[in-house]
Amino acid sequence: MRFDTKGERIFQCILVGFMALFALTCLYPLIYVLSMSFSDPVAVARGDVWLWPVGFSTKAYEMITDSNELWVSYANTLWYTGVGTLVNVVLTLCAAYPLSRKEFFLANPVMMMITFTMFFSGGLVPSFILISKLGLYNTRWALILPGAIGAYYVIIARTFFQSIPDSLTESAKLDGANDIVILQRIIIPLSMPIVAVLTLYYAVSHWNSYFGAMVYIVDKKLQPLQLYLRRLLIENTGEATNSMANGEEKSLITEQIKYAVIIVSTLPILCVYPFLQKYFVKGVMIGAIKA
Repeated sequence: MRFDTKGERIFQCILVGFMALFALTCLYPLIYVLSMSFSDPVAVARGDVWLWPVGFSTKAYEMITDSNELWVSYANTLWYTGVGTLVNVVLTLCAAYPLSRKEFFLANPVMMMITFTMFFSGGLVPSFILISKLGLYNTRWALILPGAIGAYYVIIARTFFQSIPDSLTESAKLDGANDIVILQRIIIPLSMPIVAVLTLYYAVSHWNSYFGAMVYIVDKKLQPLQLYLRRLLIENTGEATNSMANGEEKSLITEQIKYAVIIVSTLPILCVYPFLQKYFVKGVMIGAIKA
């Protein structure tokens, strides 16, 4: 794109500068945390690090990799994210497909009930009682089944399905295909953008979730990484910090361990997002503005 006038060139320079400043503002916290995790512990304790690493040390990473509690929590989070996202996406697609069909006469009443749950809920105490009565308390499924379907994501998937021409499903029905076959062989292959969006949203939600585990999971062997991180950041507890030989060394390395654990816990999501980015914008736009 060419900018012929002086005013257009000035506006372009201002726009580029503003976007660069905005990008740096977004990147600075990540750069700061990464620098703190690799800096010399003495420099971290003195507060000398503000952007780039001061000195170089991998002692914090060495200590957290030796922590059995960290890896157990990490494995739990991977399980919750993988299994939970699979359950979420499958059930969301199965719920959105019939609600997108014009011939389903209960579509509007069911959508009204689904939308109602977005604004009103039973609250924490009834939810706790329900999960306890179902025998899910202190089990992995307490973090999977209660939130198996998100009302907002059902609405997005439904509007996306409605954008697919009805002629495709009608032709398939003329050939003898039922709704299950149509969903598997026609709708889902054409809906990969919205599937990618649902996968990303659900996966990030599971990866960052800690409140449900804090309420429903007592056994530390079943708790996710975010609870371990919370204990480390707020309570200063964990194998990595408690295994220090003396108080002085502990005070120097404790702060740096926090930053190292933050990097380790966020790295997988940062690596996954670029592979889904090409579907992300398209899926969100179609799911959001299609009537």
